[in-house]
Amino acid sequence: MTENQLAPTARLDIKVGFSCNNRCSFCVQGDKRLTIPDRNTNEIREILTTRRNRFTGVVFTGGEVTIRADLVDLVVFAKSIGYETIQIQTNGRRLSYLPYLRRLKEAGVTEIAPALHGSTPALHDSLVRSRNAFVQTVLGIRHSVAMGLPVITNSVVVNDNVTDLPALAKLLCNLGVRQIQLAFVHPEGTAKTHFNAVVPTFSFAMPYVKQALQIAQSAGVRAFTEAIPYCFMGGFEQHVVESYIPETCVVDKPETIESYTDYRWSLGKVHGECCRQCTHASICEGPWREYPEVHGWGEFIPRTDLVISY
Repeated sequence: MTENQLAPTARLDIKVGFSCNNRCSFCVQGDKRLTIPDRNTNEIREILTTRRNRFTGVVFTGGEVTIRADLVDLVVFAKSIGYETIQIQTNGRRLSYLPYLRRLKEAGVTEIAPALHGSTPALHDSLVRSRNAFVQTVLGIRHSVAMGLPVITNSVVVNDNVTDLPALAKLLCNLGVRQIQLAFVHPEGTAKTHFNAVVPTFSFAMPYVKQALQIAQSAGVRAFTEAIPYCFMGGFEQHVVESYIPETCVVDKPETIESYTDYRWSLGKVHGECCRQCTHASICEGPWREYPEVHGWGEFIPRTDLVISY
């Protein structure tokens, strides 16, 4: 999710493929890289062209987009046909190579969205299961900030990094990022396979999530949560990112989600019986559908206070 001042009114999210140089223990894409081939250059150019009449912004994501040899050329093409904002969602490792990052900026990239999941090399590298990933990602963030590119980070909240979230928020603020997002893990793919090891309870995670939000707020850095229902966000409602996500078409593979908002409300997330009594049910998407299938609904306490403008 981009900062709402920067985000277009509608955007195109293209999954270019699932090849990746990390092996995250919580990857929502699972083993798709083993069975689904990456899109070729012409396929992506065609998607960019046919969707241009509806969208002014595009997000290149995967898998890992920066390991593609054609990424710079795709950015040049997207800009040439009128895309105004071009975001790269990445693990950030290749951005540690300054000449490559400079080429991306010159090609037309307007936002960098790297993922950092721990405040130390030991933690981050263990989560992404790649040596030296932390050093490369942090250097990529530093380079991007120094180059004047808006940096919008994403950190997935999992069992192993919950208690580290405040330290991670402090690190990201010190690195000079524009925005921080704490995304509660989506129990799909690898995360679903290893659900009990990967997926924390909201009750365990929330004290650390809120502390991280407070650290960012005190530092003047925008901070959001994703996939955390309003019943856990008392006093922090303004940090719920779903209120700011622009209308998005996700060109996944093999299927396309024409409206990511509709997908989250109808298929991706779910309300329980307890939600019927909650005053915030009309604005709350609920948890990812897979969460209560394992953890149940016992933690979810319906809110009784009136919804205000957050």
